[in-house]
Amino acid sequence: MKIMVAGAAGVVGRLLLPLLTEAGHEVMGLSRSASKLKQIEQAGAAAVVADVFDRDRLFELLKDYRPDVVIHQLTALSEWNLADNARIRIEGTRNLVDAALAAGVPRMIVQSISWAYEPGESVATEKDRLDAEAPLPRKISVDGVIAMERAAAEMPHSVILRYGALYGPGTFYDHESGMFAWQVKQGKVPATDGRTSFLHIEDAARAALQALDWPAGPVNIVDDEPAEGKIWLPLYAKSLGAPEPVTQDGMNRGERGASNEMAKLQYGWTPKYPSWRDQLLRT
Repeated sequence: MKIMVAGAAGVVGRLLLPLLTEAGHEVMGLSRSASKLKQIEQAGAAAVVADVFDRDRLFELLKDYRPDVVIHQLTALSEWNLADNARIRIEGTRNLVDAALAAGVPRMIVQSISWAYEPGESVATEKDRLDAEAPLPRKISVDGVIAMERAAAEMPHSVILRYGALYGPGTFYDHESGMFAWQVKQGKVPATDGRTSFLHIEDAARAALQALDWPAGPVNIVDDEPAEGKIWLPLYAKSLGAPEPVTQDGMNRGERGASNEMAKLQYGWTPKYPSWRDQLLRT
């Protein structure tokens, strides 16, 4: 297939490109930074500079390339700017979907998140609703996710990958450079009863590859072990050489974790790293 990957140089995109090319697909990788073009080409893909907010440019590229699938892996999380990330999900996705529809692209695969569900006691499944009533500042992220998923659903066929909290090289949890790791080292993150569903970036990329053959709709892509902060955070802090985190009772909105039962039992996806314990704690 001909596949266009938006966000080709991101933490998931850079792992996904070689998987796609090794599987025999023709791939074009989009990045807004010219400095990333060589990296994309080294993965075996054609490389193009394009800003997702430049509608005319996207329409031109999609019309010329006419891919069979667009894979949307765009985020703006390097500085943890919720407003910028929401803008990509809302305006950027709108532009990408409109350009894809105009070019007659039949399929889209979209990176979403698994912690946008409404509050609940049990881990979330795809049958649960998204948290449309979320208060600020959570509302910024959730509204972006809702808009993104609704826009993608206008495609003839769209698969929504609701990823867990991504960890691995280049993520917030990177032991050397991750922003969350830095906060833990500073003793700024309390350990609570809230649950997190993690996902290694290699498993995120593998899911995007396999999703080329999946039914339309949302699917949680998370590991097998949703973990309470009181369990995983002290172990993570220890692996960082950080102070023992302060413990607090209770959980925040959005900290219910998510189930991967649909992905595993219905779609045949199996995480290479079934537990955060496998790699998150590695120094």
